[in-house]
Amino acid sequence: MTSTTGSDRAVESAASRPSLLYVVKQVELAARAQMDELLKPAGITALQYTALTVLRRRDGLSSAQLARNSFVTAQSMADMITALERRGLIARRRDPGNRRALLISLTDAGHELLAAHDEAMDALEERMLTGLTARQRRDLEVYLNRCRTALSDLPPH
Repeated sequence: MTSTTGSDRAVESAASRPSLLYVVKQVELAARAQMDELLKPAGITALQYTALTVLRRRDGLSSAQLARNSFVTAQSMADMITALERRGLIARRRDPGNRRALLISLTDAGHELLAAHDEAMDALEERMLTGLTARQRRDLEVYLNRCRTALSDLPPH
């Protein structure tokens, strides 16, 4: 009969748990699925919603900047911009400092769509954070921003 030490049990326990990267991805997938369900009646996806919220925080971005801040490829963003512009949720205008560049802004309809979903998205976030104290919520936000910064050159939003 073999006996196990505390350190053996810790190694076994760590090996049987999913990695933190896996857990983060599972949270992202679950949140995205819930967002897609909430946004389906509006006819937009969670990725489109994310791009719109980026524009609400930082108006007048280029397509490349919006893609980086929305965590999608430039090609995906090009398709998304076309769809959002066709729906009247965003508008493009020439950059006065660089006439070849186009800057993207939310339209009134885009602001209205976001406002119409703010309460539902706040409720989803609240549901995700159920069971955490106010201090744990603040700490989680700080830690996740540190992780994002460590892996990226994007500024915090």
